[in-house]
Amino acid sequence: MKWKEIRSHYPSQWLLVEAIKAHTESDKRILEELSVISIFPDSTPAMKAYMKLHRESPKRELYVLHTDREEIDITERRWVGIRGAQ
Repeated sequence: MKWKEIRSHYPSQWLLVEAIKAHTESDKRILEELSVISIFPDSTPAMKAYMKLHRESPKRELYVLHTDREEIDITERRWVGIRGAQ
């Protein structure tokens, strides 16, 4: 589904979604097609569900979003260098 469709189906909700089709443009992640995985009344259980699913399947592109956002604005960060133990 497109974000606009999701917003109309799930007004004022926290959602755990998966990007089905996405790409990057100028350090911004553009989510073209999304799949709603779960609906939550607030952000805390949504983040817990995200962390659990992310641990089980780290390659899935998962996001926690609120449908009050008109547009999805996700900046992609690139990690450079090596992190060592201290």
